[in-house]
Amino acid sequence: MSIRSICVFCGSRMGARPEYLEAARALGTELGRRGITLVYGGTSVGLMGAVADAVLAEGGQVVGVLPHLLQSREIAHKHLTELHLVDSMHTRKAMMAERADAFIAMPGGVGTFEELFEITTWAQLGLHHKPIGLLNVADFYGPLLALMRRAVEEGFIPETRAQPFVHDASPIALLDSLLKAEQPLTPATPVLGPAQS
Repeated sequence: MSIRSICVFCGSRMGARPEYLEAARALGTELGRRGITLVYGGTSVGLMGAVADAVLAEGGQVVGVLPHLLQSREIAHKHLTELHLVDSMHTRKAMMAERADAFIAMPGGVGTFEELFEITTWAQLGLHHKPIGLLNVADFYGPLLALMRRAVEEGFIPETRAQPFVHDASPIALLDSLLKAEQPLTPATPVLGPAQS
């Protein structure tokens, strides 16, 4: 089936390079133009807010999921199609995974890395079969891809799982690759049990 919603993991800061903001806006614009719903962390700040704003500017749908504990710190976006306030980070990630047909990680910090690795681990455990993409702006994820290869060489990751990510520096090319990904999708399937809104 086609991808109707994509969860985007990215920084709550803008980052040091203007290319990061440009890529966030370009990704959001393309999601809106293609009618693909954005699922994300629900804030109005950093790259997260930029992606959401760009989707909304195109008339697209945006679903935000924000824990109560971050509501004041990260500043909830006030103009989303849906905003779910939840009790924990665990619930946040489960709801985002449930609502998405695919995932994209943009540049970000530790929170972005944690979300990316958890959703990749869930895929390896067979908890979902949804494609995962890296928006590799300015080769931000080059070191991670090298680390994955090193883990394969050192016997910690099977060769069959050496490339768990679709990756590209262009938002349009990455979306095209995700839409062609041959992994079977399991949309609207709880990954870790029901999430509460």
